[in-house]
Amino acid sequence: MASVVVIAGCKEDTFIESFGVCPVVLSTSPEDGATEVSREKTVTVTFNEKINPETIDQTSFSLVGSERVSGTITYNTEDNTLSFDPTNRLEPATTYTGRVTTSVKDLMGNALQRDYVWTFSTGALVSPVVVSTDPANTVTGIMLNKAIAASFSVPMDPQTLNATTFSLSQGETAIAGTVTYSGTTAVFTPATNLEANTVYTGTITTGAKNTEDTPLVSNYVWTFTTKPHTIPTVTATEPANQATGVALNEVVRAAFSEEMNSETFTATSFTLKAGTTTVAGDISYTGTTASFTPANNLAANTTYTATITTAAKSTNYVALADNYEWTFTTVANNTSQPGTPATPQMGVDLKTAGRFGIFAGVGISNNAGFSEIRNLDVGITPGVRSSVTGFPPAIVVNGAIYASDDIAPPGTAAMLLEAKQDLLEAYLFAEGASSSAPATVAGDQGGRTLAPGIYKSTSTLLIQAGDLTLDAQGDPNAVWIFQIASDFTTVGGAGGNIILTGGAQAKNIFWQTGSSATIGDGTSFKGNVLALTSITMNSGARAVGRMLALNGAVVMTNTNIIEKP
Repeated sequence: MASVVVIAGCKEDTFIESFGVCPVVLSTSPEDGATEVSREKTVTVTFNEKINPETIDQTSFSLVGSERVSGTITYNTEDNTLSFDPTNRLEPATTYTGRVTTSVKDLMGNALQRDYVWTFSTGALVSPVVVSTDPANTVTGIMLNKAIAASFSVPMDPQTLNATTFSLSQGETAIAGTVTYSGTTAVFTPATNLEANTVYTGTITTGAKNTEDTPLVSNYVWTFTTKPHTIPTVTATEPANQATGVALNEVVRAAFSEEMNSETFTATSFTLKAGTTTVAGDISYTGTTASFTPANNLAANTTYTATITTAAKSTNYVALADNYEWTFTTVANNTSQPGTPATPQMGVDLKTAGRFGIFAGVGISNNAGFSEIRNLDVGITPGVRSSVTGFPPAIVVNGAIYASDDIAPPGTAAMLLEAKQDLLEAYLFAEGASSSAPATVAGDQGGRTLAPGIYKSTSTLLIQAGDLTLDAQGDPNAVWIFQIASDFTTVGGAGGNIILTGGAQAKNIFWQTGSSATIGDGTSFKGNVLALTSITMNSGARAVGRMLALNGAVVMTNTNIIEKP
């Protein structure tokens, strides 16, 4: 048996025998009694059912403050919502009354039974303020190519931030420049570099307004002083002055006391010569280091002179006081046996990665004890400063720690990226080195003595049963490259140490490791570990060399020492 439910019509319906529920206001935005409402607010009213759009107009809805608010009314049939967009911003600190009248009707002609009335109030005017500037007020030593920034307490109207409202001056002289705005920060970029050792004044006027058209209460004024002219100097070179036994694939570098203007490094300002013959090559600049990459390998047993001229200038356009020159000599010819054509030793060029005793991708930790890194730097990228832990008690002697998120010194992030790329290239070079032909090794190398050369392991490599001796046979430039496909582990203590004889030098030993390396408890280790993943130094392990991990972490377990080879 079917049943029929009939809902009685509303009492005030204009249509006889109309059926259905009466229209009801379910909600409003702002809600009744709301305070601190934005002056940009769109007012909405949501009904319980679909409303006849023809009954939604200026007579059925009104918003009144000190006077009736003009605006546009729309109705969305999908969500049964009336929207009112005021023509102008609402007034600050004002109570508004919204009203929906009984002329609003649903599709069946049922009317709202009584006017719906609610109130809300807007917030008081809040004037924007400058919360910070860069440079800060009265700061000195500002770079001459500095862009000037000011951050505000609230979003600003970008149209009100321009060269008139945001200016920079030196005394009575206005500085030409452009103004940009993003987020809550305005930036003034001077058209040319600032003058050295000069006081500048930044001014933001009351013409600058927030998005609610409220201006600053007063002009904001601050000053800063640019850095004085300092003469840049060359602080270090690779190779060092008068170095011998330099690899034939060496990249020649000079590090400076401050950031330099990269455009001033050219084929005439950075030269390399063998006697009077100029070496062809490419010149690049990153961070505070200029690099000269020869177009071809250098000649063996040859003295070269590198020169940086006074045409090289700092970012403040200050030149070196004098030309800087240094010399070095490449490795001598090496003959493996009588009657064999001389073949120069080819080492692995770490390039800028060579400045680091530890380099890692994601983390560097000193778990316990007073570990030391001596005469080398520590670097991490893309890992950040917070990924370097245990310093102190660990210390870096005659070096520094650099992380990818460091803001000082300038160019740190770029310097680390260059070092990582150089490390990758060194890793790939060591992995693929084939002259002379690699000798195959496997398993435990403890107790053996190995002559200079390339040694290839297709799996893991151990130094366990005893010490491994590397005998240079009287050649101080002798090179060892170990190509290890997987993990590399030393046991240390009574066995597992690296012993150098016959003039062998730790700087010429390279352990290319296809996975991770572990330097065992108490190991006395020699050489440069180039690991694809991670490196762990167990308790008391000491290394004359470098621990360079491309992608993973470097862990010092307890009281470890790394010193420059």
